[in-house]
Amino acid sequence: MNGTRTIFKRELRSYFATPVAYVFIVIFLLLSGAFTFYIGDFYERGQADLQPFFNFHPWLYLFLVPAVSMRLWAEERKSGTIELLLTLPVTMWQVVFGKFLAAWTFIAIALVLTFPLWLTVNYLGSPDNGVIFASYLGSLLMAGAFLAIGSCISATTRNQVVAFILTVVICFLLLLAGFPLVLDFFRAFAPQGVVDAIAGLSFLTHFASIGKGVIDLRDLIYFVLMIAVWLYATAVVIDMKKAA
Repeated sequence: MNGTRTIFKRELRSYFATPVAYVFIVIFLLLSGAFTFYIGDFYERGQADLQPFFNFHPWLYLFLVPAVSMRLWAEERKSGTIELLLTLPVTMWQVVFGKFLAAWTFIAIALVLTFPLWLTVNYLGSPDNGVIFASYLGSLLMAGAFLAIGSCISATTRNQVVAFILTVVICFLLLLAGFPLVLDFFRAFAPQGVVDAIAGLSFLTHFASIGKGVIDLRDLIYFVLMIAVWLYATAVVIDMKKAA
């Protein structure tokens, strides 16, 4: 655990060493507010809750999380510091998990800073704070899954732009799998079991379930497995690159 903690502190410190982190947080907060109160028709709905806020999270993460993850390994490979990093007295898993955990914490900080939205809806009405808490948890888990995918893709290339684009494409496909139009398309010729399997692969399906305030163990397992599988793939890719 000491190795993971060391990598975690190193990476988290590096995020706030440049203005990029603050720009990311400001953009995230501005977009969150705009989507909630304007595009999400907050005032027209006449209901004080954060449903419009969370409805846009998958689409916000689709671009903002890959922007964070693209530098995780691509920058290390491009600058040549990955060789130095892998010679430190830490295991491969400690490096992979430490870097992931730092990036996830950074995103969590941005998410926590949206608390004025929560204060606002509680001032305006009496929302179900249990549902809001569950939605925050689901949002953080979904961000972690996006980030794990981005970590693996970043490990495959030296180019951050390539890592960004590939991560966006893969995450978009996983979002699209739960989109009603896609599911209706498959229902036209595929058995219901196939349709359910496709929906089960989607971020939207599991996030929407948690967003209703029902924290189902299956949804938690989905996100945890998604994170674990992609982090394992990251370690395999790094190990292959190291051997080459």
